[in-house]
Amino acid sequence: MKDFLEYVAQDIVDKYGSDLSRIAIVFPNKRASLFFNEYLAQITEKPIWCPNYITISELFRSHSSFTIADPIKLICELHKCFLECTKSSETLDHFYNWGQMLLSDFDDIDKSMADARKVFMNVRDIHELDDISYLNEEQIKVLKKFFSNFNEEHNSELKKRFLNLWNRIYDIYKLFNSKLRIERQTYEGALYKQVANDNYVEFKYEQYIFVGFNVLQEVEKKLFKRLKKEGKAVFYWDFDLYYMKNHNMNGHEAGHYISSYLSDFPNELDTNNDDIYNNFNKPKNITCISASTENVQARYVSTWLKEKDRISAGARTAIILCNENLLLPVIYSIPDDVNSINITTGYPLSQTSIASFLSLLISLQINGFIPSSGKYRLKDVNYILQHPYIKYISKNYNMLYNALNQEKKEYYPTPELLCIDKGCTLLFQNINNSGGVSLIESITKWIIDIIKEIASNVKEIKHPLLHESLFRTYTLINRFYSLILSGDLNVDVITYQRLINQVVNTTSIPFHGEPIEGIQIMGVLETRNIDFTNLLILSVNEGNMPKDINDNSFIPYNIRKAHNLTTIDNKIAIYAYYFYRLLQRAKDITVLYNSSTESQTRGELSRFMLQIMVESNHNVINKTLHADSKPMIFETKEIDKNKTIADLLINRFDKNSERNKERVNSPLLTPTAINQYMRCPKQFYYNYVCGIKDKEEDIIDKIDNRVFGNIFHSASQKIYQNLQTINNGIITHECLKECLDNRKQIEDIVDEAFMEELFKSEKKSRPNYTGLHLINRQVIITYIRKLLKIDMQFTPFQIISLEEDVIADWNISINATSFTTTIGGRVDRLDCITDKFGKRIRVIDYKTGNKNIESLNNIDDIFDTSNISKHIDYYFQSFLYSLIIRSSANTDISHLPVSPALLFIQHASTKDSYDPTLCLSKEPVIDIFDVKKEFEELLSHTINEIFNMSIPFTPTSNNETCTYCPYSLICRL
Repeated sequence: MKDFLEYVAQDIVDKYGSDLSRIAIVFPNKRASLFFNEYLAQITEKPIWCPNYITISELFRSHSSFTIADPIKLICELHKCFLECTKSSETLDHFYNWGQMLLSDFDDIDKSMADARKVFMNVRDIHELDDISYLNEEQIKVLKKFFSNFNEEHNSELKKRFLNLWNRIYDIYKLFNSKLRIERQTYEGALYKQVANDNYVEFKYEQYIFVGFNVLQEVEKKLFKRLKKEGKAVFYWDFDLYYMKNHNMNGHEAGHYISSYLSDFPNELDTNNDDIYNNFNKPKNITCISASTENVQARYVSTWLKEKDRISAGARTAIILCNENLLLPVIYSIPDDVNSINITTGYPLSQTSIASFLSLLISLQINGFIPSSGKYRLKDVNYILQHPYIKYISKNYNMLYNALNQEKKEYYPTPELLCIDKGCTLLFQNINNSGGVSLIESITKWIIDIIKEIASNVKEIKHPLLHESLFRTYTLINRFYSLILSGDLNVDVITYQRLINQVVNTTSIPFHGEPIEGIQIMGVLETRNIDFTNLLILSVNEGNMPKDINDNSFIPYNIRKAHNLTTIDNKIAIYAYYFYRLLQRAKDITVLYNSSTESQTRGELSRFMLQIMVESNHNVINKTLHADSKPMIFETKEIDKNKTIADLLINRFDKNSERNKERVNSPLLTPTAINQYMRCPKQFYYNYVCGIKDKEEDIIDKIDNRVFGNIFHSASQKIYQNLQTINNGIITHECLKECLDNRKQIEDIVDEAFMEELFKSEKKSRPNYTGLHLINRQVIITYIRKLLKIDMQFTPFQIISLEEDVIADWNISINATSFTTTIGGRVDRLDCITDKFGKRIRVIDYKTGNKNIESLNNIDDIFDTSNISKHIDYYFQSFLYSLIIRSSANTDISHLPVSPALLFIQHASTKDSYDPTLCLSKEPVIDIFDVKKEFEELLSHTINEIFNMSIPFTPTSNNETCTYCPYSLICRL
């Protein structure tokens, strides 16, 4: 079976001979000309003069003195016209998307040769429809039905706003075209219309051969008729009798347009030749496969290609992407024995590294630089220094990153600190001081310089995608720079950032290769005029084939229909032709669609494929594609304690080990460690035996609960340290009230705590707060004041210590191994009060979280891991600290009762009845000594279990613990 282009090539040679130099062959797109030229070379046995190949767009453009303006410039110019005509204050970034829609409407009106004034006519008064002599009866009926909604009875606010805009669109249209004409620029529709209406245009070729067109715009029809009248045009139509009107009694939509054109533009090929035009009904192997996901379809590509010698068929085999987002997974699924492929769809620029780097660069200048101080925010600097492209700019980036992110981080580095070499100087120069130059101009020029620097440093690297993405990005940013310099683009930096993102998201990088060799990977539009033997068509779903049919237009459907503009009906017919034409000469056809209804997919097979199943004589084989995978059941395994683990444990917790010689005054086995073991022994293993620490986030812009608590603890410590100096450590009602009245002092202390805990600085100056910081600052100030009011209830009382470590030795003897560790931790506050229970010491732990605790019944409950939701870890820590203090001669000199206490700032009451002392069975624990024996027995049992070599580290059975565990992924390995 010959291909359509092969028949055309043979017919042209037969009719015009070997000298085709004065002939122009016009195709809908360029790709068809490449295949046509190959067929032309095959059928001629001697050298010939080749014809001139042009697209329909090139034909129009070559006969106009106007140039089509840059798309971004068109939207910018249209925005200015919109503001001038509507007196609106709409920003360009908000206007951009529907500016594209308005430009598309103007383009459609001009290509349809419609009268814009009449399309956008003023309809405030329905009587303005009186002058409708230019409309036929059906169009009049459609218009009157639409405008009947706009009488006074039906005038809603939305309709009024629509009419208000509608009545100005024609003014925008006129002004827009007028301004473009002054600059000798235009958009495609206006250019086409100008050429079609210009009776003085001279066409330089003797013959124009139009090949493989389907739907024709009115401007194209007018041009075709003129060339035909002059004897300069002939036409070759690609169709199948199956869907043509004369042969299909139902008037198939795929043949809707060509059927109506054949009388005006006769076909050069014999329409009755069944070899050319009756192929759809010939035997075909058609398989329709249902797949559960998009990616499953892509993975099937490898299997499909390896079957039935499809790889060896080369360019006769094509993979068609109805959803072009499948391009990357399809490319990765091509088997290794495929030597060559040709890809017609572009690689999305937004998925390249340079696109993410571009976004970070703009963010660095807009969000990361603080003009008032001339400093940068560390978070934004880190993003730049951690990006893969930084190595193409600076050789010392790693050294700079490490210097900035030491324990005392430079949260607001200066340009002087950052500019350690030529590349970093380029990156972190202050571009805000470019006198007389707008910020967006400075940013754009700065980005261009950075891209040039990267390009110069990657010349020797063989990485085509890297070079192409750099070039495409450089071209795009240069377009913006030209528009800024010319005054066409004058926006604020936020709008500028959004515009860059929008343009990047719609830009693709073309693949280079030999178009007529190898497996063809194509989008639907690229298949026009080209025939294949083996077809794999992916994502043949409603919404993809045909494409989502929606009228993104300011012009309502009824008005579009009345003025013969493009409507939904036209779009369906166009896609029907693409689909049926693609299949008509193929023999081996496999169609896949996504049957899933998840992730906003419909799971519905295309209407065109359903038509074939119902209406055609083809026996379509239906299959279902299942992913060849089994669900992985993750079973976490326990870790046996061998000698290596035993040595690590002892080295980690033995106070006399080499590791701990310098940690004499530091607790080794802390409540945090014991609580972690009780929650999940395996989690304890990863943290304390393997030494795998949870990654700390950069907290400069995000204050988590831990940091918030640290700031509160630091501020409260500073306040009570000041109060201790007043009455020999005795806190009175008067001194607390005086402190509460001194708001400035509390604010200064909180600022100091922020500097130390968040910004890791010892400076006494006020921090550079962000909005989120200021909110947290105010909350902490409120909490401090609430703490002072609560403490007024217990005055006078004595502060014994603040933020002090309490430590005790603990002897371990198990499995023939004996050593001593230390237990304990840091107590927030130790005070001595006298109340109705008498004189006692309180071990107070501040809690700033929003979760309160439930009362426990007994000591057993503290060690029962099923009570995790009751915050048994809080109880355990407070009881352990109290027990150490009660047993220490240094802290409990008078042998007073010691009470464990948790002060929940959020839930604490400032009334006289509030007492933070912990309770068991709703009775306050006034003296920890009363439960000492029971607590120590359970504590000893737990600690011995940790070091017992016969008891493995087992995973928890509590799924909630696993949900937020930082080791959840490695635990399943």
